[in-house]
Amino acid sequence: MDLASAIRTIPDHPKPGIQFRDITTLLADPRAFRHAIDQLVQPLIGRGIDKVAGIEARGFILGGAVAHQLCVGFVPLRKKGKLPHHTRSVAYALEYGVDEMEMHIDGVNAGETVALIDDLIATGGTALAAVDLLNQSGARLVGAGFVIDLPELGGAHKLRERGLEVTSLVSYAGH
Repeated sequence: MDLASAIRTIPDHPKPGIQFRDITTLLADPRAFRHAIDQLVQPLIGRGIDKVAGIEARGFILGGAVAHQLCVGFVPLRKKGKLPHHTRSVAYALEYGVDEMEMHIDGVNAGETVALIDDLIATGGTALAAVDLLNQSGARLVGAGFVIDLPELGGAHKLRERGLEVTSLVSYAGH
C-alpha cells in the first residue's frame, strides 16, 4: 500500500514555503490507518516492549494503536500543565522560543523497555526532548517510529546518533 497517497499535503501552511503533511486523511482511511499501525508495530515485535510513549497529539492516536497491538501500556507525553498528577519535565528549544514536555512520574518505571511513536520527525527537537524525558525515568528506549520523515531536516539521524532504531514509513524531500 502506498501510504503517501493517503497523506494530504497542504501548501504554505502554517507559513509560506512549508508543505504541511496532514495525516488526518490517512487516519480516516481504515486500510491506510491499519497498514501504518502494522508497519510501526512490525519492528517492535519480540523486543520486550513494556510501554509505548506517544507525543502529543497525533502520537497519542498512533502510539495508542501501537500499544494496543503489542498488548502493552501507553504513556502520554504532553505539553506542560496538561497532566493532572505529579510530573517530570524537560525543556526544549522551538524555532522561536522554548517549550516543556511532561509525563507522569509513574508513567514509566526504571528498567522498562519503551518505544517512542509520533506522526512526523523533522528537526528532531521534540523527539529528542521525549528521549531525554524517558531517560530521566530510567526507561530503556529501543526504538522510535514515525509515519513521516523529513530527512533533510536531520531529526531521524540525530535519534540514530543517540542509539535508537528509527522506523519511518514515508519520506518527503524538503520541509
